[in-house]
This record gives sequence, structure tokens and C-alpha cells, in this order.
Amino acid sequence: MKDIFLLPLTNVGSEHGAMIVDKELDKITGIQSHKVELNNNRAIIQTDQPEEVLGKAIAAIREIGYNVDTIRKNYPVTGMTCASCASSVESMLKAQLGIIQAGVNYANGSAQVEYIPGAIEPETFRKVIQSVGYDLIIDESDAAAGQLEALQVAHTASLRRRTLFSIAFSLPLVVIGMFFMNMPYANFIMWALATPVILIFGKQFFINAWRQLKHRSANMDTLVAMSTGIAYLFSVFNTVYPQFWHKRGLHAHVYFEAASVVIAFILLGKMLEERAKNNTSSAIKKLMGLQPKMVTVIYDEEEKTIPIANVKTGDILLVKPGEKIAVDGEVDAGISYVDESMITGEPIPVLKEKGTKVFSGTINQKGSLLFRAEKIGADTILAQIVKAVQDAQGSKAPVQKLVDKIAGVFVPVVIGIAVLTMILWIVLGGENGFTQGLMAMVTVLVIACPCALGLATPTAIMVGVGKGAEHGILIKDAESLERAYKMDSIILDKTGTITEGKPNVSAILWRNTEYEATLSRILHALEAQSEHPLGESIVRYLEAQSVTKASIEQFGSETGKGVTAIFNGQRYYAGSGRYIQSQSLAIPAELEMQAKEWLDKASTVIWFADATQVLAMIAIADKIKPTAAAAISLLHNMGITPYMITGDNMQTALAVSTQVGITTFRAEALPADKANFIKNLQKDGIVVGMVGDGINDSHALAQADISIAMGKGTEIAMDVAKMTLISSDLMSIPKAITLSRNTVRVIRQNLFWAFIYNLIGIPLAAGILYPVNGFLLSPMIAGAAMALSSVSVVSNSLRLKYTKIL
Repeated sequence: MKDIFLLPLTNVGSEHGAMIVDKELDKITGIQSHKVELNNNRAIIQTDQPEEVLGKAIAAIREIGYNVDTIRKNYPVTGMTCASCASSVESMLKAQLGIIQAGVNYANGSAQVEYIPGAIEPETFRKVIQSVGYDLIIDESDAAAGQLEALQVAHTASLRRRTLFSIAFSLPLVVIGMFFMNMPYANFIMWALATPVILIFGKQFFINAWRQLKHRSANMDTLVAMSTGIAYLFSVFNTVYPQFWHKRGLHAHVYFEAASVVIAFILLGKMLEERAKNNTSSAIKKLMGLQPKMVTVIYDEEEKTIPIANVKTGDILLVKPGEKIAVDGEVDAGISYVDESMITGEPIPVLKEKGTKVFSGTINQKGSLLFRAEKIGADTILAQIVKAVQDAQGSKAPVQKLVDKIAGVFVPVVIGIAVLTMILWIVLGGENGFTQGLMAMVTVLVIACPCALGLATPTAIMVGVGKGAEHGILIKDAESLERAYKMDSIILDKTGTITEGKPNVSAILWRNTEYEATLSRILHALEAQSEHPLGESIVRYLEAQSVTKASIEQFGSETGKGVTAIFNGQRYYAGSGRYIQSQSLAIPAELEMQAKEWLDKASTVIWFADATQVLAMIAIADKIKPTAAAAISLLHNMGITPYMITGDNMQTALAVSTQVGITTFRAEALPADKANFIKNLQKDGIVVGMVGDGINDSHALAQADISIAMGKGTEIAMDVAKMTLISSDLMSIPKAITLSRNTVRVIRQNLFWAFIYNLIGIPLAAGILYPVNGFLLSPMIAGAAMALSSVSVVSNSLRLKYTKIL
């Protein structure tokens, strides 16, 4: 049967674009027919292989520069108890038609889903998840968030209560089982103590295991329920009917204490794990706590306190000394200094006065400010940062894909090993083979832990991404955090990255001052239409001199080179020395000498000429950032080779690179040259990082293995770069790389421990050492080991919070 799917397209715009999209869809096998409808902004695809085709079609359309309008959201998932649960939920989501990709993070209990609106809706895939015993929270209202938080608090309280009670009942069980086995009615007393632990405090394991069984699935609860249930029922049988074994000359052993202690240890481990997992998301909570719940709004010259949810765009808000700014806006009245360190990472408070921007989450210092709300809710810079961090924490590192595959088959494999263990003990274990085989099977089921595997990577990613956000480093996804670990070389743009990015005219030299006034007006008009930042600095300078613009015609621009236009029938040019020379104009020797002097001081020289001669030269200086040299020295020490690429001239590039300690650079480079330079490095197997402003350097950023955008607050280019450094401080680059290295190191430690634990623990539990030295692992010890394995992995991840990144 062929299904028809509608892919919403956002930027095709023309018949030519539609034709290109159609050609790309032609290349995909499995599509029976397709058509691009420009009027409806959509592509219609007919296929009988939607699971394989839809993802490929969307990727192909995006690859050629067009966009398919999909929705990507994070949804809380409830009811998951281990990594196998997350694997089950993820596979169910991925199987739904209309879902492009899905990832479930057990560590933070969330699912990240990208789907095609119209093809499937959240309510549909929620029902699918509910059918296998879990739930997806799709209600995004504040009330729903409050209810979810209340549920989590109640779950934590219940878990703590069940843990304490199970320990309280298990302690006397252990004492009786170890020291008073021969006291009267010992078995019946232990039965009475074990029953509440198994059937009341541990009932959730059995309920969840039954749900899994109904859907022909298995998870950690299955292992716990099977192991403790078998031990408990075997002990009940031996307590009620000991004669069965006595007739055969064997002792009727009971294992009430083992079943009870296993439940107690696993509950204790779960409680500690929950506490540790909550700590991994502390960065998000800290960011969300930056926004006040109530605000002061001015209505009809009166102050009114209202909830932040009621603020509308255009409202006038009052923020008093020491208060947090609630939303993004523009100052209407008042003067104060605002601490923006939590957003930009810059420690020095910023002066705010009429006309300046303020951002949510920042703290007002001494004065009061009246500001007009411009961005509210999800549009504020703080909300964007929170969303970026949540998305990154919910994403999966490449290594996680292997772990997910293992977690998906882990429980069935363990059950198989446990049954095989029991059979081998019965066959080879002699007269006590059944009893010891039963305990060995129980121990195998208890000690096996998919949770440690499932928590190894996501907990480290959550802590790493959160720590990055605290230091003004926004990481787009787990893959870029992992990939930055391998970086060999880094490309730095000059303007705005190594330098302040605020070029100012330091000098203008006119060859003939007689016509300076008229020529200044022509220069002003030329540079006013230029898109280059150096042109803006010339415009600012001339406006400060009260120079007006001349009326020019036939304006033309060559990107990265210069501009030209006609005034009164005469053509004029402004641009680089190479651009002027390309117009067959010679630069006089005396001006060349002056240019060299300026260039040696790291200034950029712009030339102004008419059709016959050079008229003036302008020196533009861009101050090098104070921490640039120290940051580049750190990169060298970390084994990373820094390169500088700039569109500026050779002398200026040489002066800047010498001052900051960069030995290899390229000057007079066009945007395409930067991308080609990166390609050439990649051909040699070098992993390349690129640092730029995220917009002008978009081609190079897209080509790089790790793209890093530098900016301040609202200027950050989150959509382009894999990492965004909110602060303009160059020291954030080695910080980001150190953070990546620390995180990957912790992930490797966690995975090593999780794999080694299971590889050693399961054979030990099966009794592999029994023929050698008579050692047989107790189920109680196995329960403690299983509980501690998860806790140790999460605790190791939490070390990242307290590790310095510079």
C-alpha cells in the first residue's frame, strides 16, 4: 500500500527552486511519485517505504539549502526505570510514521522528537507510549509543568519512604538469617518480615515487570521481579513444606533475607541515583531560577505587581535596585549598572540608560530603571539559552548509539544466561545443584545492571553541557561536545574574534585638501551603502564630522574587495589596495610608505580614488582583545594549532598574528577561501575547529568539524554554530575545549566501569569460581553491587561540576 505524505517547505520560492527539489527527490529510491506545490509551499510524496524514505527526503532537501518545516520538541517521559525502558520508548517512537527522528534520555527522563506536523501529532505518539506502560507529557502549560514537578516530588518522597521501611524490615531479617537460624519459628518470622518488603515496598518492580510482559518486553524491573520473586516463592515453599527436601536427605534452605535485602539495596540505589540525577540538571534549574515570578508594571502611572506570565510586549516595567530583570526590553528612563555575568560571562556591570537593551535574568545594581518589554516568554535571550541547554542535554553522543543497541538486548540476554546457569548447576552441581543453581540464577538476575550502561553517557553530557552554560558556553548537541575532544587545529577569524570587532578611523590623509569637503560627501555616500564593517566605521567617523552624503548613482559592490559609484558623471572607488590596483590605478610611492607605517601598527588601510588617481587613504584600527595572546598560548599548550584567516591585507594580518603568537595565517581571503582552507586541512585527516561570528563566516563554519560562534547575548548565532560563546573573551575557546576533553574522559571512565562491572559480575554471580576455590556470590552482595554501580557512574559524572575548566 502506498502512503501519501505532505512535507511543508518554507523557502523554495520559485519554479527553479521547485525543480531543484524535484530533482533531488528523483534520486531517492522508494519514492513512487512526488510533486512540489509552490502555491501551498509543500512537497507531496507517495511511497510504500515511509520509514526509510521520509528521513532521506528531508535530509536531501535540507542539503541543497531548502528547509522542511518540521517540529522538534522535548517531552518529559514518566514510568521509565532503566536504560532498557528508554530503548523501548525510543524504538516505539521511531516506528511511528511522520516522526523523523527520536531520542530518549533516561538520565533526565525526556524524549526529543522531530516530527512532520499534519502527518502525526503529539497526542498520537503519546497513546503509543501509553500502550507500553509509560507516559509522555505533551501539555506544555505552566499548570502541567507544576503538576509534573509535584509528581516528581511525590515519587521521590515515596521512594525514600519505601527505601527506609525496606531497610528497617531487612536488618532484623539479616540478623536472624545469619545468627539465629535455629531459633523457634525462625522461618515464619523471616517470612513475616520479608512479605511487606517484597509485596508492599517492592511491589512496583512486579507491577512494571507485568506491564512489560504483557507487551512482550523486558527491563530491569523484570530482572528484579524474577530474582526476588523466585527467591521468595522458593523460601515460602521450603517454609510450608520442608519435608519435600528432608525426604531426599537435603536441608530446606530459605532465602527470605536475600530477597528482602536485594529489594532494599536496589531501592537505596534508586534513591541515591535519583538524588544524583537531580544534581546533574542543577544548571538548568539555576538558569530558570534567574527569572523572577512576579514583576512590577506601570499602568496609568501606578505600580502594579503581576505574575510574569501576564506581561505583554510594550508594557512598561519597573526594576528596582537588586531585582532581577524579568524580560528583554529597552530602557525608557533611569540610569543604572546591570550585572550581566550570568548571561555574557563578563564580570563587570554594564551601564544602562535610555535606549540601551536589557535582558531577562540579569540583575539590576544601584539605580531604578523603567524599561519597555520587547521580548517575552520563549523569545527572551534567557529562554533561548535554557532551550539550547535542554536540547543539548537531551541529545545523544555518537558513542551512545552503540550503548543503546546493547541496552536493547541486555535484559533478554541476561535472562538467557540466568536460565543457562540454573541448568548447568542442576546438571553438574551434585546433590545441592538445584538449590545452588537457583541462588546462582537469582544472583545473575540481581547483579546484571543495564542502568549503569544507560546512565554512563547522558549523565556526563548533562553535567558537561550544564557546566558549559554556567561559563557562557552554549553547546548545541552532545556530538559537538564529543567531537571537540579530537580537535587538532582551530581557525580564527581576525575581526571580532582576535580583535574587538569595533574598528574606528584613526587617520585620513587627503592628497589634495582643496576638494576635501565634496570628496568626503562622496566617500560618505559610497560607504553608507557598503555592507562591510569597515565601511560602517568610516560612516561613523564622517557623521561625527557632520559630513552629509552626496547623491550617487550606479552603486556597485565586490564582496570583500570594495565599492564603486558615479557622482556627476565621474566614477569613484573605495576599497583595498588590490581593488584599487585592479582598476588600473597606481598608488604613489609616498602614500605606499605611509600605508606601510600604518600597516606595521596593525591598522587596515582603505583607499579612495576616482577614475584617474588615488584621492585619499584611511587608516582603521581594531584593538586586539586583551586575552587574545594568553588564549592562543593556551591553545598551543593543549596541542592545538591556531591559524588566522582574514580578508584584511598582508601587513595588517602579519602585525596582528605576531602580537598574539600565531605563526600561520592567510590574508586577503574571501569567504570561500576560508572554507577551502578548512577543506585542505581536512584532506590531511586534521580535525578542524572554526571560530567566527556565525553569520559572515557561515560557509567556513558549516565546513568545519567543530564550529564556534562568538558573540554577546542577542548577537549569538545559535543556528549556525555547534558551540556559541556568549562572552567575547577569547579565553572561552580553551575553556570549551577543556570542558569537552573532561566530559569525554568521564564518559569513557563511565562506560569502562559499566561494561567491566557486567563482564566480571555476571560470570562471578553464575559461579565461575566455584570449581576453583568454592566461591559463590551471595544475592545480597550482588544487590549491593548493582545499586552501587549506577550510583558510582552518576557520581563520577557529577565530578565534572567541581572540575576546573581553566
